[in-house]
Amino acid sequence: MRTAAPDQPARKRPKDRKAQLATAAAELFCERGYHGVGLGDIATAVGISGPAIYRHFDSKYAMLVHATRQLMDAVLSATDLPGAHLDELFGVLARLAVEHRRVGGLYQWEWRYLDHRDRAGFRRDLGTLFERLSSRIAAKRRDLTGADVDALVRAVLSVFGSLSTHRAPIAKGRAEQMLPRMAWAVVSAQPPTPSYVQDSPFDEVRVGTRREIILAESVRLFREHGYHGVSLDQIGLASGINASSVYRYFPGKADILAAAFYRASARVADATLTALNGAAGDEDALRRLAESYVNLTFERADLVSVYLSEFNNLPAADRHELRKAQRLHVEEWVQLLLLLRPGLQPPEARVLVHAALNVVTDLSRWVRFDRRSRMDEHLTGLMLTILAS
Repeated sequence: MRTAAPDQPARKRPKDRKAQLATAAAELFCERGYHGVGLGDIATAVGISGPAIYRHFDSKYAMLVHATRQLMDAVLSATDLPGAHLDELFGVLARLAVEHRRVGGLYQWEWRYLDHRDRAGFRRDLGTLFERLSSRIAAKRRDLTGADVDALVRAVLSVFGSLSTHRAPIAKGRAEQMLPRMAWAVVSAQPPTPSYVQDSPFDEVRVGTRREIILAESVRLFREHGYHGVSLDQIGLASGINASSVYRYFPGKADILAAAFYRASARVADATLTALNGAAGDEDALRRLAESYVNLTFERADLVSVYLSEFNNLPAADRHELRKAQRLHVEEWVQLLLLLRPGLQPPEARVLVHAALNVVTDLSRWVRFDRRSRMDEHLTGLMLTILAS
């Protein structure tokens, strides 16, 4: 019988294995989407067997819950600074944004897969962070109403969260300098206060061909429930047809999602071209670009929201094509910004552009505006303020 050599130490399980698993799971959820990750993927990332996960978690959902709590606990612990000024708080948030860049997407999208109870807990924690910022911004901007402060806090959080929405390379130290500067630019800006808060999506009359109706209703359902939370039966019912009839227009649900993405990409490209054509100069071109993005985002809020949140559910070939289109769109902004700010480096310009775009898309998930309000003007101004910071 073979025995272990007496001088060979027994292999020890890391004490932080549970946290290690949760972090690996969070990174994969953000990279591939919650439904695109299996327990085997998480086990492979950590270097253990699949069954070994069950020593720490009884399901993938339990890992999602732990990961979101781990993220919020880190944020709340670091920002529990009674008497601290905004400078200090912004510095802490910048450090957290850099340290948790690969899992920050949980804050924006993946938490929606939590059940009612766990989601309520997440929102309570987020409310605590919100209040810590709100009280300090209100003290700094005594000219603002409560609604104004509320809008600025959301924009500030969006700036810090923007680092997790892209993989553009930036030195950690430089990112930690830039994020607070952008946050301060937001605090000093005209608040993009909404005319009303969006409690539920607008009921819209769907017109057009049957294919267009199916596409529009699918986008609305994907936004409300997530791609995996919507069935072809639901799409058919919302479109006024049987589920089997949907196949006359689309081979499957993934093809509907891809069609929505190509539609959004085409609208962004058209809006960009329209904005740049006839511009009086670089500064005017940037303003027109910001105006067009604000208008498109709010007028097509469902489409833009799905475009940003369901990317990982696309077929691989479509992801590849659309990712190229996304990069080209961002580069239009980056090149224009570099012309206006010659001393700016391309990595810094990309971080600024992503932050400005993210603020608009984040706010579009919170409110809607109509042409009687000036929120679109204020959002355009806010984007330009961030880009100039």
